[in-house]
Amino acid sequence: MSRLFISAGHKSSGKTTVSIGLCAALTAAGNSVQTFKKGPDYIDPHWLAKASERPCFNLDFYTMTHDEIKTAFAQHSATADISLIEGNKGLYDGLDLDGSNSNAALAILLHTPVILVLDARGMTRGIAPLILGYQAFDANIKIRGVILNQLGGSRHEAKLRNVIEHYTDVSVVGAIHKDARFDIDERHLGLVPSHEDPASATKITLLRDAISEQVDLDMLRHIANTAPALPNTTPASPAFSKTRQDLRIGVARNAAFGFYYPDDLFALEHAGAELVEIDPIRDRQLPELDGLIIGGGFPETHMSELSANQSMRSAIHEAIGAGLPVYAECGGLMYLARSIEWQGENHAMVGSIAGDIIMEARPQGRGYVQLSENTVSLWPNPTKSQISAHEFHYSRFKNLDKDARFAFSVKRGTGIDGKHDGYMYKNLLACYSHQRSTGSNPWTQRFVDFVRQHKHNTTTET
Repeated sequence: MSRLFISAGHKSSGKTTVSIGLCAALTAAGNSVQTFKKGPDYIDPHWLAKASERPCFNLDFYTMTHDEIKTAFAQHSATADISLIEGNKGLYDGLDLDGSNSNAALAILLHTPVILVLDARGMTRGIAPLILGYQAFDANIKIRGVILNQLGGSRHEAKLRNVIEHYTDVSVVGAIHKDARFDIDERHLGLVPSHEDPASATKITLLRDAISEQVDLDMLRHIANTAPALPNTTPASPAFSKTRQDLRIGVARNAAFGFYYPDDLFALEHAGAELVEIDPIRDRQLPELDGLIIGGGFPETHMSELSANQSMRSAIHEAIGAGLPVYAECGGLMYLARSIEWQGENHAMVGSIAGDIIMEARPQGRGYVQLSENTVSLWPNPTKSQISAHEFHYSRFKNLDKDARFAFSVKRGTGIDGKHDGYMYKNLLACYSHQRSTGSNPWTQRFVDFVRQHKHNTTTET
């Protein structure tokens, strides 16, 4: 199983743009590339998926067990020529002092050779002790090559190559010169998602061409081929296959809503859901549905368009009022509130949540969360486990109904009010937290079962 781990010395080294370019270049060269992203990211995977023309999957120590990570990696890599894992932050960065959830730990778990992306602006001889230090810090890490990024020109590149060749045994796989055309616009949550950037295809093409010219793809493939066979690899299983689909569940997908884990969507289909995409900006009415999911995204940047579609807002409001099972996360929760206020503008939203949203300049909730389920939860977790999830939002509620009911108590994180998350109304459950469907938190199966039971009860009553 040919594979590489793309990491960096520190955050903002250009690791993501390099990874996007590598995916596009390898794909253009005829390789089937399977991508993975470490951590609970949605935006980088959008770009990686577009560049590789395959869904990108997240590998996250906080929400997944080691066995789940290994199984997911093996399943999704089985049909690819090469797999590429993009880390988050720096190689040794992580939550814990012992590095147990770091990028290095993931590379070790999956026995994957590391390519280190280094922002080499202003560096010459000093790059040698940097590389040597990263090699020496953990003998279990196999740094097989470096890609030098943001170089000032040919002379700068030549100096760095000479230094690295003289002082280290690490191969220079590539040297990328600084080019402003490669910049991907950033927003308050990081990069702008590829589905929102009208120039994303052009940028990916530019990155593909630059990588093809400035990175030795043959050397890269050779390093990937040195990865040993994974021990106890679980073969591809039908876990993500579709079964008989007896339910129609809508999924909001457009420029405003796009934060979904691909394996969670597969799990919904496996549980019996036919997923029906809806666009709350352009569609005027809801199709016939048994349930609805509105994921995260950036409704604030599209709030005038969302508000202008009064027909869809009314349709969703009426459906929730009539008891349609609905699950919403973060951006979806914001859309279901009465209004969103941002940059001096205020726009009406669906109004099913008795509260208003205001966008702040600083994050209101950021990072991993731990939720404890209350007894009143709409679709309780049979494992009784605390729910490990994550949040990242600049918005908060104001004028929230004091009698609001919540499905979860927040043990770590912020949620809706610092103490609670999972706003409930009728058959609506809306969270700031993003859940991941795992063995300890099979939320997809629970939601589908809830939708199926509601459909059965409704049919029986009529």
